[in-house]
Amino acid sequence: MTLAVSVPRGLARIDWRALLRPGTLIPILVILAALAWALAPGLFAPGSPTESSGVALQAPSAAHIFGTDATGRDLYTRVVHGASQSITAAVVAVAVGLIAGTAIGVTAGAVGGALEEILMRLVDVLLAIPALLLSLSVVILLGFGTTNAAIAVGVTSIAVFARLARSQVVSVRSTEFVEAAYGSGGTFVGVLWRHILPNSLTPVIALAALQLGSAILQISTLGFLGYGAPPPTPEWGLLIAEGRSYVATAWWLTVLPGAVVALVVLATNRLSQAIGREDRA
Repeated sequence: MTLAVSVPRGLARIDWRALLRPGTLIPILVILAALAWALAPGLFAPGSPTESSGVALQAPSAAHIFGTDATGRDLYTRVVHGASQSITAAVVAVAVGLIAGTAIGVTAGAVGGALEEILMRLVDVLLAIPALLLSLSVVILLGFGTTNAAIAVGVTSIAVFARLARSQVVSVRSTEFVEAAYGSGGTFVGVLWRHILPNSLTPVIALAALQLGSAILQISTLGFLGYGAPPPTPEWGLLIAEGRSYVATAWWLTVLPGAVVALVVLATNRLSQAIGREDRA
């Protein structure tokens, strides 16, 4: 006879409908809009992001809602098409950190012993290196470009995901319902897959949402410093860098792309907080 093992409801059950409150719905809509820009920029800005379309340094108007840059290119079009560079790179970066870091953390927490000590000491080494310095070192080794910048940023988040995943697995592993699952004849892999992981990874999902905003900032920073996409490719950090020489005469070149970056990052942070709050409820 097999015992029915019930999983505590509060450990890893997010009420997704509760996330649709007004305070959370707006950030979700902002994120969805940014993702739509990234997936289909031509639907929102059908013009060319690299060709001149008007008078240079024209202030925001009905014809050019974000104005034009120093070569007459429509800034709104470049910001929309830049989302496909910045957000796609951020998603790749989060995926690298999430997959590698979670694998390390889950392995360390589930197996324990000497393997856990070795893996967590490697994680401590990564945490000891400042994120920007580590990402710069990786991107210099790999070469410049958006993809390499994404991988570099992803490497910097591996340690954070690993520590959180390991702590959650260790916490859930010692609960009574996991012990009952083992007592009912469950195998190590079966209990890990059916009971430990589903009740451990909700905080990791919240961290992934938070890291998406952080990744956008880091990739924009690398682009601003010249380590990301080469000109004239539209990329949010590069757009801000191109406008810094015109801050006194054409404020919109830096303020409007910067405002878009800040809005998307704040939205991801708000969503992360909402997921974490629902997990703790």
